[in-house]
Amino acid sequence: MLAIDFGTSNTVVAQLSGETVSVLRLPNLSRPDAEGAPTIPSQVYVEDARTGQVIIGQAVSDRGLDVKSDPRYFRHFKRGIGVDVRGFVPELDGVEVTPELVGEWFLKQVVKATQAMLREAAVGEALLGEADSSKTDSAEPDSWVFTVPVDSFEAYRQWLSTIAESLGILQLQLLDEPTAAALDYGLQENRNFLVVDFGGGTLDLALIQPGKAPGGRAWGTFVKWGASRLKSQQGQSTTAKAIAKAAQTLGGADLDRWLAEAWCQQHNLHNNRLITRMAERVKIALSEREQAQEVFFDDETFQSVELEASRAQFTQLLTHNKLFDRLNSALNQVLLQAQQRGLDKSDIQAVVAVGGTCKIPAIRAWLEDEFGADKLYASEPLEAIAKGALQIARGIEVRDFLYHSYGIRYWNQRTNSHDWHPLIQAGLPYPLPEPVELVLGASIENQPSIELVIGELGESDEAVEVYFSEGQLVTRQRVTDADGQAKPVQALNDDADTRAIAQLQPVGQPGSDRLLLQFQVDKQRRLCVTVEDLLTNETLQDNQPIIDLR
Repeated sequence: MLAIDFGTSNTVVAQLSGETVSVLRLPNLSRPDAEGAPTIPSQVYVEDARTGQVIIGQAVSDRGLDVKSDPRYFRHFKRGIGVDVRGFVPELDGVEVTPELVGEWFLKQVVKATQAMLREAAVGEALLGEADSSKTDSAEPDSWVFTVPVDSFEAYRQWLSTIAESLGILQLQLLDEPTAAALDYGLQENRNFLVVDFGGGTLDLALIQPGKAPGGRAWGTFVKWGASRLKSQQGQSTTAKAIAKAAQTLGGADLDRWLAEAWCQQHNLHNNRLITRMAERVKIALSEREQAQEVFFDDETFQSVELEASRAQFTQLLTHNKLFDRLNSALNQVLLQAQQRGLDKSDIQAVVAVGGTCKIPAIRAWLEDEFGADKLYASEPLEAIAKGALQIARGIEVRDFLYHSYGIRYWNQRTNSHDWHPLIQAGLPYPLPEPVELVLGASIENQPSIELVIGELGESDEAVEVYFSEGQLVTRQRVTDADGQAKPVQALNDDADTRAIAQLQPVGQPGSDRLLLQFQVDKQRRLCVTVEDLLTNETLQDNQPIIDLR
C-alpha cells in the first residue's frame, strides 16, 4: 500500500511494505537534502500544454525554472482545485491551464515515478536473488491512500478519484489529513489527540478520540472501487473517531505574501515571484535563527536591496495580520464541538503539530501557551500525514462525520435570486441516524418532472476568493454581507443528466403536495434518495444514490 500527502508547498509519498513504513525519495523529484523528510516541491513547469509535457518537483528548481516571472511556472495550485477561480486563468499553447489541470499533471507524474521506482527495485532484487514475496507484491501497487484537507469540498475529492481511476489504481481510499497524522503518532486508549495541521495552504484542526469497537469495514474512509484488502483484526479493533474539526484557508503561502508585501511597502518595490520566494526562505531561516536576510537585485533601478527580518519583527507581522486571532477562532470552533460531545480542553492529552508552518517558533509558542510544552508532539512535521495514512491497513477503523452541510437550491422571491435551503446539517455521523424528509409540489402547470440541485454548503463565516494575479494564484478572505450569506456553496449536480430525480405521471399541478423525498447518507458516503408519489402511491426511486459525497 502507498499513500500520498499532496500538499500546497510539499508532497510526500510513503509506502507500507510488510510491516515497514517508509517515506520514498523519488529520483529527480524529491529534494536532495540528506536530513529530514524527502519532500517533493509541489511545483510544475509547463513545457507543452497541448501534450501535457511538464517538469515537476525538484527538477524545476534544479533547472532554475522556479524563480523567473514565467507564466509557465505554477506553484500553490492546490489551493485553486475544486473552487471557483476568479479573474484571469492563463492560457498556454492554446490550452486554458486551470489549477485542476496543473494538479493532474503533477500527481500523475508523482504516481508514475513511484510505480517505476518500485518496479526497478523489485527487478534489481530479483536479479540478485534477494526478493521476498512482500516486496515483490508491492512492486505493482494497487492500493493507495490519498489524504485530503478537512475543509475540502466534494469537487476536490471527486477530482482525486478521477485521477486515480485514470491511472489504473485498483483501490483508492481518502482520509482526512489531521486524522492521518494522529494515526502516525499511535493511538492509545483514553488519550485524545488534537492535531494541528498547518501547512502551505490550509490550517486544519481535528480532535481524534481512540477507542475499541467491533472489527469490520472502516467507516469514514471512502473506497471508490475494488474489494477492500485491508487487514482486519479478530474481535475488537482500534478505532480513531473524529470528535471535532475546524479548518481555514490559511497557510505558509499567506505568511510569505505578508512578508513580501511588507518589504515592498518598506522599499517601494513592485512585488513579484522572486521577492515572494525570498520571503519564504527568510521565513524558514527564522525558525533556526533570530535574524535572516536576502539580497534582491532590482533590474529596473539596477540597485541591490537587502530584505531582512528578525523573529520579533516577523511575529509582529503575524499579529498585525490577525494570524493568532484566526488560530484562536479555529481552536474555539473545535472546543465548542467537543463540548457538545462531552469533552473539554482539559480532556486533550496530546497535541500533534504537523505541517511546515508549525515549525515557526511563534506558532509553537502559541501551542505551548494553550496546552503546555509537555503535551506537544512535533517530531515529524512533514512526513506524519503520509505515514499515518498507511495505518488503516493495520486494522484501524476511522470513524468520521460530515464536515459540510448539504442543501437544495430554490428561487428566493425576496432577493430575486437562487438561494439554498439546508437539508443535511454538518456534524452528523454517516450513515445518518434517521432519513431526512422533504415534501415537494409542482411549481408550474403541467410540470413533467421534478429537478433538484444539491449543494455543499461551506461552514466558514468568511468566503475565500481564489484568483490569478500577475501569474500567481492568490487567495484572500472576503467579508460576508450583512446577513452573513456569503458562505461558499458548491453545486454538486447542476447538469441536465443529474438534476431530474423523478418523472411525473400524470403531470404535476401547483397547489398540492406531490412527492415525499427521504434523504440518507450511506456508509459509502453517498447521498441517496427515496421518492414516493403521493398522488399515485408509487415509489419512483428506492434509496437511489444521486450524489457521491466522496
